[in-house]
Amino acid sequence: MISVLSSVWALLVGVVLIMLGNGMHFTLIGLRGGIEGFTSVELAIVTSGYFVGFLSGARLTPVMIRRVGHVRVFAALGSFTSAGLIALPLMTEPWAWTILRALIGFCMSGIYVAAESWLNAASTNQTRGKVLSAYMIAQTLGIIGAQALLTFGDAGNSALFIVASILVSISFAPILLSVAPAPVVEVARPMSMTALMKAAPLSTVGIFLLGSVYATQSGMAAVFGTKIGMTASQIALFVAMLFAGALVLQYPIGWLSDRMDRRKLIFGAAALGAICCALGGMVEGALWPMMGAAFFAGGVTTPLYALFLAYTNDALSTEDMPAASGGLVFTFGMGAIAGPVVTGWAMQGLGPGAFWTVLGALFTTIAIYALYRMTQRATVPVAQTESYLGVLPTTSPVAVEAAGAWAAEQAEASETP
Repeated sequence: MISVLSSVWALLVGVVLIMLGNGMHFTLIGLRGGIEGFTSVELAIVTSGYFVGFLSGARLTPVMIRRVGHVRVFAALGSFTSAGLIALPLMTEPWAWTILRALIGFCMSGIYVAAESWLNAASTNQTRGKVLSAYMIAQTLGIIGAQALLTFGDAGNSALFIVASILVSISFAPILLSVAPAPVVEVARPMSMTALMKAAPLSTVGIFLLGSVYATQSGMAAVFGTKIGMTASQIALFVAMLFAGALVLQYPIGWLSDRMDRRKLIFGAAALGAICCALGGMVEGALWPMMGAAFFAGGVTTPLYALFLAYTNDALSTEDMPAASGGLVFTFGMGAIAGPVVTGWAMQGLGPGAFWTVLGALFTTIAIYALYRMTQRATVPVAQTESYLGVLPTTSPVAVEAAGAWAAEQAEASETP
């Protein structure tokens, strides 16, 4: 493993720094928005703005790279991201924040495309799984670490926004100064929603709903904490628990995924998420029980994303997987845009506790639909399924396609005598 990481350590260090800055700004939006008196609906729209930009960036960045080059696009997007983070405390208006968040989302999506292209190019068929796993761990650790950094400042001034901007700015140094050559970026055209729904209905519906879950957790958790009177340190811990759960539960769920019907595991994980959300709503105000609920509700979200991708790979041919991966990333993005808006309206009308209500309803719908799909399609024998790889919802189509290719290679290798 050490020899594998030695070739990509600079990229991974850069990814951790990027996620430190990006993770800080996600929580800062909720903290500063509360100080400025933004409503839940306004903050929900601001949150959705990021995912509008993110979805656009995933589609347009490969085109930009082919036109002007990998390094130029990467550096330009990094500059705009840093500028956007600094501008947030200078223009504390909902409309301005929505535009800036869309800009940051666009740039971050492009940065992921570039970084993941470098990682993929630096990997071989034998090392790709380990490299992608290390990348996912680096991303998650960066988000968790970002919450710890928030405890050292005050969201009421510009200091923490400046720190986030600095972290993103310096993250490009180890990446751009590394010896890795600039790769060619090729992303397959996404499969149409009609074709995707016909080929993999459970994954299509499930990933749309999961996009709403993920965006609500990452974007509205700080808003929820602000509305119920949590301190800044408690909010940071609450957000950290959502992602710490994903880090801990990823391996056991992945282990089970390769040994049982994935639809049953999807049902079980979604049901666990729904139960934890119900408990979170019941214990509102009790800090540690609520942290526990966040740990498990957040903990099943990321593994569910990887489960849906793996289940799609089981159902499709190797040739169709790249297009299907792009379609699922687009579907996830559409759900991520819708989720915070629905949650914001619910919190505005029903109170902060609607944060848990909406999340619980989404998890419940995933579980029920998984049960329904079990009655519509025969179980794929475990021996014929492809390998599970813990892909994060924040990754671009580049990493999703690479993970799908790795899964297919692993399945072929296991079948070879």
